Amino acid sequence: MTEPPAAPPRRTAVWIVLPLAVVMAGFIVLLATRDSGDTGFESFDLEGKVAPAIVGTTLDGAAFDLDDHRGSFVVVNFFQTTCIPCRQEHPELVAFQEAYGPSGFATVVSVAFDDQPNNIREFFEQFGGEWPVLATDTGPLAVAYGVPLVPESILIAPTGEVITKLEGGVRMADLEAVIGSWQEANA
Repeated sequence: MTEPPAAPPRRTAVWIVLPLAVVMAGFIVLLATRDSGDTGFESFDLEGKVAPAIVGTTLDGAAFDLDDHRGSFVVVNFFQTTCIPCRQEHPELVAFQEAYGPSGFATVVSVAFDDQPNNIREFFEQFGGEWPVLATDTGPLAVAYGVPLVPESILIAPTGEVITKLEGGVRMADLEAVIGSWQEANA
């Protein structure tokens, strides 16, 4: 018995390359038609709604519960130690906390985004900042707050409702302006 002749190499290559080319074409069409700002991560509109719970253990081992801060403005800052815009905004957060934290008018809480506790400790030692920092099991918080990328800050009113989400680096003046507008609207 003789074996049938093997398919010519070109025919085999076509059957391998053709499906790959179809997949690649579909991927290119997907990228070309997608909104350039779309991250693929569903963002939630939280403005005017009660802020999702934030309960956890801080980097220094203390318990943290966002509900304990009702009556004050809270800036929930999602950051990462290797993020350049996070490093650039950090002095603004330090100045904000120093100006408003001691009176209890406002406070900052940081939520580390995919980072290591040792890196976070070194970051705060180098750049300052005296506020609670959550460093473990923070992925669900990022999802609850619709945070796909850092830095992002969520400003929460004394009532516990989300005032706004500030994407990218935050400035103290921006926080003060949003707080002032909220106070005028709720006087």
